[in-house]
Amino acid sequence: MTTPLAFFEGLGGPEVLLILVVVLIFFGGDKMPEFARGLGKAIREFKKAAGDVEQEFKRAIEEAPDKPAQPFLKAPPGPVAPPAPAAPPPPAAPPTAPADHTFTPPGAPPADHGIDA
Repeated sequence: MTTPLAFFEGLGGPEVLLILVVVLIFFGGDKMPEFARGLGKAIREFKKAAGDVEQEFKRAIEEAPDKPAQPFLKAPPGPVAPPAPAAPPPPAAPPTAPADHTFTPPGAPPADHGIDA
């Protein structure tokens, strides 16, 4: 069983009576009918809005299209030529040594080890 206001689930008679006494002390007897009227209007508006949302969902479900969705891509209106073959890439340039380095023959120790002495 679901209750419309779940936070009232743990409130019993003594708790509700205590709340009403506190509200009566704070607002006085003259404001109680006005307070109850405003609370009633707020609850009524909330229920109306909830009902409107529910009706909108039901209407949207009933108006859902029965036909399947259209495909995103359409076939072209005729034969399609195969794509042209891609041109081969140009030959790669031979590697070049940076300008600030000198050529070191294989097996020879490098001139600079990167360590400052």
